[in-house]
Amino acid sequence: MPESHALRRERLRVAVAASDADAALVTTLVNVRYLTGLASSNAALLMPAEGPPVLATDSRYALAAERDCPDVQLLVTRPVETALAELAVSQGMGRLAFEAQEMTVERHTTLAATEGLALLLPLGTRVEDLRVVKDAGELALLGRACSITGWAFDQVVPHIRAGMTERQLAVLIERTMVDAGAERPAFDTIVASGPNGAIPHHSPGDRPFEPGDMITIDCGARYAGYHADMTRTVVLGAPSDWQREIYDLVATAQRAGIEGAAEGAAVADVDAAARDLIDAAGYGEHFGHGLGHGVGLEIHEAPMVGYARPGTLGDRVPITVEPGIYLPGKGGVRIEDTLVVRSGAGSAAARDLLTTTETVTPGELLVLEP
Repeated sequence: MPESHALRRERLRVAVAASDADAALVTTLVNVRYLTGLASSNAALLMPAEGPPVLATDSRYALAAERDCPDVQLLVTRPVETALAELAVSQGMGRLAFEAQEMTVERHTTLAATEGLALLLPLGTRVEDLRVVKDAGELALLGRACSITGWAFDQVVPHIRAGMTERQLAVLIERTMVDAGAERPAFDTIVASGPNGAIPHHSPGDRPFEPGDMITIDCGARYAGYHADMTRTVVLGAPSDWQREIYDLVATAQRAGIEGAAEGAAVADVDAAARDLIDAAGYGEHFGHGLGHGVGLEIHEAPMVGYARPGTLGDRVPITVEPGIYLPGKGGVRIEDTLVVRSGAGSAAARDLLTTTETVTPGELLVLEP
């Protein structure tokens, strides 16, 4: 997508030109990938207010950079940050903006020691802000990641039985996603059964499933760098009254959150649409995390959808909606989908639901044979 990357760099160049900096030094690897297309463990990008950008990486990624970033000047070197800083100074760019949110004190000290560098100033989250709204290519890749996730989940559900362990199910889901075309899991799959369901980010262990367990499964595929995120909760055998109560409540809250996720909506209001229902039912203290988050080249990225978060949703912004209730010693429920906010607030067409499963409809509790 060289044209898309060029458009992204131009938007950053305009922001740099409007600042007090002569150039920006982008060092967050995911931001370098967003702006150039290069996936690397050692790379940085110099984005001048005027003039061509320069991508620096070492010899391990030089051929990949030539292939994937043909429209960017390439500097092959190991110390990418200092090399680009020295290049900036040599071209009369002594005022350099940097990504303070990811740079260590040690690296900053080294960078500041560059001879001739007049000023280092924070770039802020300029690149992350650009990444919030996705282009058509990004949405297609994200959609593919979500499609793989839902398909893999449907393949695995019939294999869930009493005696299977959390770890075995997590491994099976991850293997099925990779076999279906995922690069890798988007994150470590969560399988939380029985009382472990009260731990939102439980690490799957050797606990075997038992009749009567609720099982929360949080999984996602990564495809071409883009991350899917989906959670389903099922029950093994006939559900008890408390299990059905909290499942129905979470499902209702999720629907309210999805309906509220419209262009122009304040993220705090979207969170409240779901949270207020859970709170009114007496379970507010058992829903401690935010309602959702953005997804893309990272599994958690802006915007964060929470009760104290600023900002509004815009067109072509993918987010998750994932309310939950977690009861210590008993278990819990979380239901999560990835969707894309679209223009046309208030209509069903104003959002695209990317995570769908045939075996589980989020509003209906799936009861499995133990």
